[in-house]
Amino acid sequence: MSLYDKVHLVPFGEYLPFQHVLESLGLQQLTRQRGGFLAGDRHRLIAVPGAPLALPLICYEIIFPGEVLPKGSRPGWIVNVTNDGWFGMSSGPYQHLQQARVRAIEEGLPLVRAANTGISAVVDPLGRIVNSLPLGSEGVIDSPLPRPIGPPIYARFGDVPTALIVALALLAIVRRRLQSDGRKI
Repeated sequence: MSLYDKVHLVPFGEYLPFQHVLESLGLQQLTRQRGGFLAGDRHRLIAVPGAPLALPLICYEIIFPGEVLPKGSRPGWIVNVTNDGWFGMSSGPYQHLQQARVRAIEEGLPLVRAANTGISAVVDPLGRIVNSLPLGSEGVIDSPLPRPIGPPIYARFGDVPTALIVALALLAIVRRRLQSDGRKI
């Protein structure tokens, strides 16, 4: 048996930021759970019989780049269990699926997404949907689990390469402006 506590809670849904102040104004979180929920302390891999170690991510935990994998451990796949029912028949479930696909690509890991009324899918580590159930349907997906690939650049270095490129671009802009003002650098 495995246990997993959601690490990244949804503000106003699962906890109320500035709780004492906002509750004194009559606000409460959507779950109506006084005091809110407590976040788990870390992402934990779980053992699934007959499959590689899995990283469970509950609902919106999957949307945060660079925050999904536990330090030092690499799972064989990601499982995203989500309640997209509150979106209704809107663009929300499609956006949530696309965000989950981006995490699969960033981490080079296959993704299995189970959504109660949203879009359930099996996604390979390149972001391709292998099999899916459409929005608003019930059913079962019987699909092989794609194999992971080696950690892509983002999984290895995070936002550092992008930050360096932005910093170099800003330096080039500053230098050009100073030169156009007649100053030498």
